[in-house]
Amino acid sequence: MKYSLPEQVIRKAFFLSVWCLEQCSAMTPYHQKIAALNKLPEGTVGKELATCLLARNLTLVPGFESHDLKHVVLDYEMEPLGEIRLQAFMLGNGNWTLPSLLIFLFGLLLLPQHWRLFRQDFKAGQRCPALATLEIEDCQEQPLPELRKLIFSRYHEIKPTMKPTPHLRLSTLASYCLLVVGTAAMLFCYPFLWSSNLADLVGAGFPFVAGAIFVVGGLLNLTLQSATRAGQAKP
Repeated sequence: MKYSLPEQVIRKAFFLSVWCLEQCSAMTPYHQKIAALNKLPEGTVGKELATCLLARNLTLVPGFESHDLKHVVLDYEMEPLGEIRLQAFMLGNGNWTLPSLLIFLFGLLLLPQHWRLFRQDFKAGQRCPALATLEIEDCQEQPLPELRKLIFSRYHEIKPTMKPTPHLRLSTLASYCLLVVGTAAMLFCYPFLWSSNLADLVGAGFPFVAGAIFVVGGLLNLTLQSATRAGQAKP
């Protein structure tokens, strides 16, 4: 498959991250797990996951096994665009974790031509049941079409009951402002943290910590909002 330059950057960054994780982990259990999944009957979630990974000469990513599972279950290709689309879906689904947010922002900057598609994926995630805790062991022997039908039938059935009030809109806007301001403050102060001048360290240290607090506060607020919407959307 031919990739654009931004997609190549995303792909290389992904492989570098995976390589680093593999160097810090004992990979034998993951290879054994893939081999076991590959022995499951055709059409099961586990078999399809193993087939997908083996066809690309990949294995489970240490600490992120459920991430590979969601690629298969949600039918997002294990390619640069599919990776960012999956992150958009999971953020909409309430999975406001730092890795998901960073990967999504990385893709958002490099693939601006797909912003509308990412928005659709985000909204799709909002209308699906929470999948953040879905693990391979939970569904490895379940037929993949059956699991997809369960997820996407609920996707059509669930209708958010909480309308976006002015207060909620303001809260969401404030969260994103905190993320932007906090990130900008941290990036601005970061070079000064390496200075040998004590005044620079003190002067940059406090704004850097404040920026980190802003970012964490924004993420927490968005997480609480997502959890509230998920609770409201339960039938």
